[in-house]
Amino acid sequence: MTDTATPKLTRKDFTSDQEVRWCPGCGDYAILANVQGVMPDLGLPRERIVFVSGIGCSSRFPYYMNTYGFHSIHGRAPAVATGISATRPDLKVFVITGDGDGLSIGGNHLIHAMRRNANLTIILFNNQIYGLTKGQYSPTSEIGKVTKSTPFGSLDHPFNPVSIALGAECTFVARSMDTERDHLAGLVERAARHRGTSFIEVYQNCNIFNDGAFEALKSRPEANQIRLEHGRPIRFGASGERGVVLLTDATLAVVDVADVGEDALLVHDAHREDPALAFLLSRLASTPTGPTPMGLFRQVERPVYGEQMQRQIDAAVAARGPGDLSAVLAGSDTWTVA
Repeated sequence: MTDTATPKLTRKDFTSDQEVRWCPGCGDYAILANVQGVMPDLGLPRERIVFVSGIGCSSRFPYYMNTYGFHSIHGRAPAVATGISATRPDLKVFVITGDGDGLSIGGNHLIHAMRRNANLTIILFNNQIYGLTKGQYSPTSEIGKVTKSTPFGSLDHPFNPVSIALGAECTFVARSMDTERDHLAGLVERAARHRGTSFIEVYQNCNIFNDGAFEALKSRPEANQIRLEHGRPIRFGASGERGVVLLTDATLAVVDVADVGEDALLVHDAHREDPALAFLLSRLASTPTGPTPMGLFRQVERPVYGEQMQRQIDAAVAARGPGDLSAVLAGSDTWTVA
């Protein structure tokens, strides 16, 4: 990905002149600073980077990046971004979305972009609430969530974004948190260098409408963050005293390592072709209020959608010559209405 002819840029080069307009204390600020800080390490000129967003607090993002950007319509960012990526493979295309924008009205666009393996880096800000429209429950809000739109508590079973991405067989799936600076930066850079669809769920605090949703992971990271490392037994805790095992009924369980021994622990394989074990890991925590896997769940290689499409076009042109649009419009699949 690195362009050796590109002069070394800094975070300041990727910071636009627009006033950042999020609520004071919003987790979006931390994510923005993190992404701006990663951009120089990609070695790409700003003219080869595009940020596409939908609608929501997170979707202001393109205004604040000194790159190309497209503030599209609600839920449609993956579709717009897929078109850009397929027709301009020289561009690095990012999609910025939220749990409402990406998983409600935009749910189908999101899963099909991942299914196709379009060359996109998708960062989904998950604050488990609708922030822009002032505090309604979202597709990731927990059951019983009392909001302006659910005064007696939400009845909807929430989506798990990582599970959805793995179910769509996305080729790069990860999770981080707005305040985990180094962890998030490392995943953003790895995702940006991945060929195909990369998806990162970022737990992002909305301090106005859903403050403290991820407090268990922030206040007690050693007890509640299960850091996934490829090729290593899955264990966590202040001294690694807890771990994860695979049970005979094909479920996972959190155990005390002293009780089972390290050899019994599940060894994380992020490059396993079958996403089944990664999916089990994504289901280990139904809500981020206890031990929750964080990090890279899956990274595999698969043909990239835009590249396959271009090969088909090149082959058709070589075999048949340039297409004739007028012939298509007046071809055998048309008819005249009297």
